[in-house]
Amino acid sequence: MTEQLPKNFAWGNSTSSMQTEGAWNIGGKGKSVYDIRPATKDSSDWHDAIDEYHRYDEDFDLMAKQGMNFYRFQISWSRVNPDGDGEFNEEGIKFYSDLIDDLLKKNITPMICLYHFDMPLHLAEEYNGFLSRHVVDAFVRYGKEMVKRFGNRVNYWITFNEQNLYHASEAFRIAGYLQGNQTDDELYQISHHVMLAHAGVANYIHEKTDCKIGGMLAYSEVYPASPNPKDVLYARQINEFMNNNLLDVFVYGHYSNEVLTFVKNHGIDMDYQPADDDTLTKVSSDFIAFSYYRSDTISAELVPEKTIPNYYLDKGIKKNPYLKASEFGWQIDPFGFRDVLTKVYNEYGVPMFPIENGIGLREEFNGSEIQDDERIEYHREHIQAMKDAIFEDGVKVIGYLGWGLIDIPSSSGNMDKRYGTVYVNRTNHDLKDMRRVPKKSYWWLQHVITTNGADLSDLK
Repeated sequence: MTEQLPKNFAWGNSTSSMQTEGAWNIGGKGKSVYDIRPATKDSSDWHDAIDEYHRYDEDFDLMAKQGMNFYRFQISWSRVNPDGDGEFNEEGIKFYSDLIDDLLKKNITPMICLYHFDMPLHLAEEYNGFLSRHVVDAFVRYGKEMVKRFGNRVNYWITFNEQNLYHASEAFRIAGYLQGNQTDDELYQISHHVMLAHAGVANYIHEKTDCKIGGMLAYSEVYPASPNPKDVLYARQINEFMNNNLLDVFVYGHYSNEVLTFVKNHGIDMDYQPADDDTLTKVSSDFIAFSYYRSDTISAELVPEKTIPNYYLDKGIKKNPYLKASEFGWQIDPFGFRDVLTKVYNEYGVPMFPIENGIGLREEFNGSEIQDDERIEYHREHIQAMKDAIFEDGVKVIGYLGWGLIDIPSSSGNMDKRYGTVYVNRTNHDLKDMRRVPKKSYWWLQHVITTNGADLSDLK
């Protein structure tokens, strides 16, 4: 298929602050929960990342040269508000203001994410993160301030990276939760509080500005492992509890009826207060953002009885024999990418925006250009699947953003798991010179962007 994508199609890169900025203890920044995590045998600490704090101009030049016109980055809450709920730090705010100006100067549209797991340490230690409604209020205050400061230059916003992770066991690692028994009640309280925090900022944006905001999910297609009706049931429940439950709020302003019925029948206390209805019913989304890397397969027979659907994937993932996997075990499935785009658009009718996609590979630089053909093939197949969703299924798609297309530490802090089309010369435990070196995929993606997606073939 050689069709060009729409003229205003967004091509770009996505990152988080703790995986890029470094500068963890300068510029008035307060500590986040990441700043105190030590390096391990297979991971770096979070103090330096790729030193984007000092080198963003260089990286934006690389993005512009590649043809990118869109960059989704994250504001570090603790850089602009060191304690999370105290005074704002003007030096930190100026850093992001200057960064935004540099993007605009290079004709790259900025998109701001307000939270990517890096809770200010004070709020984690004092309030146990999003288990507390105090932290909800603090987040909404922070979010509104950022919209006031940057809304005249930044038109695209998301609140939480991969918000459905707060409905899974991962919530206890990413929500600033430091102590407790990780009960079902606590899981549902965290997920509800995070949704209220999203709603507070989203409603403010729609009431006070012309900016666009949408919810974001970590979307992995989940298949039943067999025709066993229980496998089919579990796959459907995973989609309802982990995806549709949030999409229903993002688009319709209420939780899934099935999920609320489950909460009631199982006596789960999610701290749903009567006034919360007024907040949620006002929510709407200008787009649905999501990350997509892989698909999963669920086997009900592996899931212990009385496990709630939020934890099915912790217990019952089974290898899909029809898919190949990356070195790190993630099964590669471009057809799943198309299916997510199409089924969500069919059901909710809101423009789709995949803002993370990519493959982690282990690579070493020895002075010659890195021949990352596996990465090229991954992106080719997924861009083609997206084009099929657009041209054959009629899905409205805003753009395609790769994840960490200039190498950054992975979400676990592992610099050996690289997603970039640009190599950054550092390892987990040796910062070296952090030189940026384009890989073969850099030039391939440059050509794809130049043709606006019409030509996905290998470079001659």
